[in-house]
Amino acid sequence: MRPLDLLQQSLHKRVLVELRGGRSIRGVLDAFDQHLNLVLSAAEEVAQEEVTSRPGVLLVRGDSIVFISP
Repeated sequence: MRPLDLLQQSLHKRVLVELRGGRSIRGVLDAFDQHLNLVLSAAEEVAQEEVTSRPGVLLVRGDSIVFISP
């Protein structure tokens, strides 16, 4: 299975995205492209299991992603 296939299976489901700099975002994966740019809805920033902010819809650039967990 290829990584993009796994992302395809995670569409419209909640995912956790770890970003460079130690930030974590949790939200529903609405869309992605071949560069791993993501569109997340119901997005919220998570720090040490606590929600610190709720930006709503968020575009995450693929070059800032460390990992994506379904």
